[in-house]
Amino acid sequence: MNTYTRVWITGAKGLIGYRLCQTAPEMSRVIALTRENLDLTDFAAVERQFAQDRPDLIIHCAAMSRSPECTDNVLGAFRINHKATVFLAQLARDVNFIFFSTDQVFDGAKGSYVESDSPNPLGIYGATKLAAEKDIAKNPRHTIIRLALCGGCSLRKTAFNEELHKVWSEQGVPKFFMDEYRTPIAAPVAARAVWELAASGATGIYHLGGSKRMSRLEIGKLVAARHPELDPHFLAGSLRDYHGAPRAPDTSLCCDKIQKLLSFPLPGLDDWLRDNPLEPF
Repeated sequence: MNTYTRVWITGAKGLIGYRLCQTAPEMSRVIALTRENLDLTDFAAVERQFAQDRPDLIIHCAAMSRSPECTDNVLGAFRINHKATVFLAQLARDVNFIFFSTDQVFDGAKGSYVESDSPNPLGIYGATKLAAEKDIAKNPRHTIIRLALCGGCSLRKTAFNEELHKVWSEQGVPKFFMDEYRTPIAAPVAARAVWELAASGATGIYHLGGSKRMSRLEIGKLVAARHPELDPHFLAGSLRDYHGAPRAPDTSLCCDKIQKLLSFPLPGLDDWLRDNPLEPF
């Protein structure tokens, strides 16, 4: 099993980065990087910091991850999600590097995607992540994790469930599609899996999501049931009646490959919520 003494975690105020910082192994000194203490697009500053800290593992969570923001700022999205990632990976060419990609690299035409399936992103966010994947995959020491829809507690309050909290607290009524599917996972589960994967020393591409394929409507109902104090209301809809930016209908992930390396079974989001009633979500 691999042990690490100095670990860079980028995006440390985001959903998965924050949880990884909270749950790091005792023998690891975590260096939490945020946009406030290091601009990842300032390559000279990043290089100086890398030389000073000399991390033996980088877990790269930072990204421009909101699809509308990526669509409105294509150059910025590619600079952060692709160019900054590739620069980090080059600095870390001789150490372990874990990069978070997304289920949005797929077009959703078939679902239950395995790692060898051909990506075909419909949006800018997925395209930037796929561009980074192609460069990172060239180094056999590096690891790509395609993360499914992830929920939980973040310092920046940007998780999908946190955004729903905000909508409901303002008496909004969101619409959930009954025919759009994901394999949602809770951040505590994802973080535990990532630390186990890092310890195993496994490299290559892995899919990480919950064990159950669920519609957006099913997911929304779960979050609503968690917060009766908000008196949440929502509408059910269909992608057939949707006329906005392209949406992938089924980006559910098959996680059999990573499951074989884990000491615990990946739960469905409904099971995890039932078994962890006090966990923020």
